[in-house]
Amino acid sequence: MEKVTLEKLKAHLWESANILRGSIDASDYKNYIFGLLFLKRLSDVFDEEGERMEKETKDKELAWKTPDEHGFFVPKKAHWNHIKTKTQNLGELLNKANAALEEANDKKLEGVLVATDFNDKDRLPDEILSKLIAHFSKFSLRNDNLSDPDILGRAYEYLIEQFADDAGKKGGEFYTPKEVVKLLVEILDPQESMRISDPACGSGGMLIQSVFHLRENKQNWKNVSLYGQERNIGTWAICKMNMLLHGITATLEKGDTLRKPRLLTKKSKLKEFDIVIANPPFSLKNWGYEEAQHDSYRRFRFGIPPKGYGDYAFVQHMIATLNFTGRAGVVLPHGVLFRGGAEGKIRQGILEEDLLDAVIGLPQNLFYGTGIPACLFIINKNKPKEHKGKVFFLYGANDYLEGKNQNKLRGQDIKKIVDAYRGYKAIDKYCWAVSLDEIRSNDYNLNIARYIDVTEEEEEIDVHEVINELKNLKKERAKTENKMNDFLKELGYKI
Repeated sequence: MEKVTLEKLKAHLWESANILRGSIDASDYKNYIFGLLFLKRLSDVFDEEGERMEKETKDKELAWKTPDEHGFFVPKKAHWNHIKTKTQNLGELLNKANAALEEANDKKLEGVLVATDFNDKDRLPDEILSKLIAHFSKFSLRNDNLSDPDILGRAYEYLIEQFADDAGKKGGEFYTPKEVVKLLVEILDPQESMRISDPACGSGGMLIQSVFHLRENKQNWKNVSLYGQERNIGTWAICKMNMLLHGITATLEKGDTLRKPRLLTKKSKLKEFDIVIANPPFSLKNWGYEEAQHDSYRRFRFGIPPKGYGDYAFVQHMIATLNFTGRAGVVLPHGVLFRGGAEGKIRQGILEEDLLDAVIGLPQNLFYGTGIPACLFIINKNKPKEHKGKVFFLYGANDYLEGKNQNKLRGQDIKKIVDAYRGYKAIDKYCWAVSLDEIRSNDYNLNIARYIDVTEEEEEIDVHEVINELKNLKKERAKTENKMNDFLKELGYKI
């Protein structure tokens, strides 16, 4: 049998979205398709493991009925072979299958599969579900049928990206463009044995890219501790599946990070990390202003952000969860650079403690749901000597690939930013390190244009050359007028 390649799998999975088109909103495709993909994958791998075990041990009981012998145990009523024989009440059947799978694997799958409700006959009639089940039955997702063991995780990432694009504005709620993720991870440069957290983890892209970074640098990617929290239950479930399909172990909590952080020690204190990385919602309105007045974790020591802007609430949470040498990278809207009032005081406090290492301006229209340009804050609790008392500013807004709907950072753009930051370079109209004294003199305003000349150079004009050109144009015009007058005279007109 011909093995499944990444391109084949991508096309096959995307075709499943076409089955749903017109039936439900595009932003909901992912919940159902990811659920079925995961269900099919678990069944196929369960069979693969069972067959191998039975062949090796000749013990059917051990091979098929012993949960501890499988990565995931799949009960008969949850198995794909049982599901694909049914034609009626498929939504209810899938819900029961998911519940049975979770019950059989409660520590690994609790809450992951039942987050999606298939039993809605108005939106998902049996006819649609039957087509989807038949479609997913075409390919075996056993490990020995995949051209590369990593393709399922990569295909899953592809689907997440495609669904973000298809969902338009809603896509930004669960997905950060992979180029921005790569940039942030490259800047923070995670190493093995580190503890890494994303307090607004969405579908898990930041954490997975951290693992990819370790792999690319020939480090032991399994020797890293990953943590995340996500408030949207459906997105949290997608994140869990994403990790499992990539073979990555992570502690992922459900809930609102600002109102109720769940990444805690046994003594109910905030866990501390080597790296905290996030793309939280821009200027979140209902972020938990009232609860912050009595925050038991004392995260908002620089001040409580305004009710309608949650950006500095996330920044302060991230600072509070760094260990004494920790670093953080966060995607933010440009408003955090210059807004006054409570945010101005918070910004001043962060700067006076010399926690802000860099401000990096990004091109506009990189993100789903907003065309406004964003920036990166790089926080460092243990700045190297040459960084102390300074903030590195970089204006990267001009370097990107223009797209029809979204712009993209190219590999060369990412490399340019990372090299400049790591080298702490001073490049005209692009980047340089600004002293805290200069920032103080600007009333702690971090608007990049205050520190980097972003105006385009005007072309130098040679006045003499322009005058000569005008004289020549006048001569040409006179010649043309004379010629035209001659023609008109020939035609009998009086000039």
